[in-house]
Amino acid sequence: MQDTDLSGRTAIVTGAGAGLGRAEALGLAALGASVVVNDIGPAGEAVAREIEAAGGRAIAVLGDVSDWSLGERLVEAAVENFGSLDIVVNNAGITRDTMLFNMSEKQWDDVIAIHLKGHAALTRAASIHWRAQSKATGAMVYGRVVNTASEAFLLGGAGQANYAAAKAGIVALTLSTSRGMARYGVTANAICPRARTEMTAGVFGEGAADAGLDIMAPERIASLVSYLSTPTAEQVSGQVFIVYGDMVALMAPPTVQRKFTAADGVFSVAELAEQITPYIADELPAGQSYAATSIVALDTTGSAAG
Repeated sequence: MQDTDLSGRTAIVTGAGAGLGRAEALGLAALGASVVVNDIGPAGEAVAREIEAAGGRAIAVLGDVSDWSLGERLVEAAVENFGSLDIVVNNAGITRDTMLFNMSEKQWDDVIAIHLKGHAALTRAASIHWRAQSKATGAMVYGRVVNTASEAFLLGGAGQANYAAAKAGIVALTLSTSRGMARYGVTANAICPRARTEMTAGVFGEGAADAGLDIMAPERIASLVSYLSTPTAEQVSGQVFIVYGDMVALMAPPTVQRKFTAADGVFSVAELAEQITPYIADELPAGQSYAATSIVALDTTGSAAG
């Protein structure tokens, strides 16, 4: 039988005052985890009360995830109030969509700060705690990191240069965390979710309900986050999942399309032109780039982005 019980575990969920984060916090609490609910405003306190009203344990720690010190405060709150830190769900995010040629420095900085710096700040603080705990006990710890990336990093949305770049960075951070923290017992994975939330209002069209649940409901994402946080997922690490609707897709690693070799050991510009240009022009499908456009075919929800 698979072990999906989180009783006695403690989770931190950022951006948990609404939408995906709220659903993730409630999902973890439903499996028995105590939850540190983070948000920038009082909505986080409301979610903590909601968890407690359902018989769970939760506290709210308000603050901006782009504040480097907040990561440390969240870890301290988990340990001081519930005795441990076991699960980190980095979810907080914003959008400032615009074409790159219209983008302001602030629009770039704000998105990178909340998404990429916010993920890094909490993951760093949690990693310090887990490493120290492992060294003190001489044993592996229980550590789970679930990061929130996006299909935007796979497709490179034309009006989302800041968002796509941040999400690509989050995937790289996830892979580095998985490799660097494996020796201590920590796993790290990234999800690329779609859900109907306040942040995505107007993005998705109306979709069908399946089993009484909106096809784009955030609770569908929360199930995967909860799974990745459980004991049974201990061998799942360094992975990237696309999740929405009724499906979860595990992404394959990038592959080498073609290796070009210099005839005399050193490429000249002319030889590069002779080898690369004809291959891309004649051998690759028209318009193919590094973008993972095949993921578009996954969508059977009837709620395609507008």
